[in-house]
Amino acid sequence: MQNWAGYGAIVTGGASGLGAATAARLAEDGLKVTLFDRNADMAKAQAAAIGGAYAVVDVGDPASVAAGLDVACTAHGTPRVLINCAGIGGAAKTVSRGAPHDPELFERTLRVNLIGSFNCASQVAAQMVSAEPMDADGARGVIVNTASVAAFDGQVGQLAYAASKGGIVSMTLPMARDLADKGVRVCTVAPGLFLTPLLHELPEDVQKSLGAQVPFPSRLGDPVEFAALVSHITQNPMLNGEVIRLDGAIRMAPR
Repeated sequence: MQNWAGYGAIVTGGASGLGAATAARLAEDGLKVTLFDRNADMAKAQAAAIGGAYAVVDVGDPASVAAGLDVACTAHGTPRVLINCAGIGGAAKTVSRGAPHDPELFERTLRVNLIGSFNCASQVAAQMVSAEPMDADGARGVIVNTASVAAFDGQVGQLAYAASKGGIVSMTLPMARDLADKGVRVCTVAPGLFLTPLLHELPEDVQKSLGAQVPFPSRLGDPVEFAALVSHITQNPMLNGEVIRLDGAIRMAPR
């Protein structure tokens, strides 16, 4: 198993939800974590809670990512772990009431979710490959991206979201192959229905109804369960180029 304790890590979208839980778990694992998030107040508070650093970053903007990477490197040295959790939702059909899907919404969703993951992965990987190997296998780093079951079971109104997450799934293997000879692993987690801030805003009866759709356990996922899987991926050297569904066996219905 690979032990990344003492090394630097970056978690995008790390101020809340899956990202915050993951950042906390990596800090427990002994990593020095830098949070990338657009919400400065929440990022500052979460960074303080886990003894990490933070940078206000728009992952869809390569220059913003580069500036955030400078902050991370200054705080904790070359990052060896990157967890891409930043993402947005939004719902719109291909055609609704005779009107086509808003192209700006489609583009923005892909820019944050897919291009944002690419921006962070490519820039951080360039730092990782220049670092010294940390074990006999020649390991230099690990990247974990976040997709969604929508990549496989996209529902009505999830056109943009499913396309963005499907892109993340599709780039997992080629990115892993690109970086294999450089000692950097790449995996993706595709979570199902998790109790993120978006679902927290729903009434409790709606949350229970959604959770009941999950075969087993019949509830919404806890972000700490997502974080536990990410932690294992970082430590297990044979996990590479893989997309893992974390969904309690759910297969989403059309609606």
